[in-house]
Amino acid sequence: MSTPMMIAVYFTIWWIVLFAVLPFGVRSQHEDGEIPEGTDPGAPVAPLLLKKAVATTLVSAVVFAGLYVFVEYMG
Repeated sequence: MSTPMMIAVYFTIWWIVLFAVLPFGVRSQHEDGEIPEGTDPGAPVAPLLLKKAVATTLVSAVVFAGLYVFVEYMG
C-alpha cells in the first residue's frame, strides 16, 4: 500500500469513527434544564470535541493498523 493511499484510508477511517464517537456523553440543553434564550433546546451543553478528537485518533489508529496488517500480510 502506497503512502498516499495509507493517508487517504486513515483519513476516511478517522471521519467514520468521528461520526460514531460524537454522540457519546452529550447532554442537550433540554436534558440539562438550562436553555439560554435564542438557542435550540437540542444543542449540546458541552460537546467535549477535543477529547472526542483524541479518542477518534486512537481508535482510528487501531482500526487502521488492523486493516494494514490484513492487507499487507493476509491479502
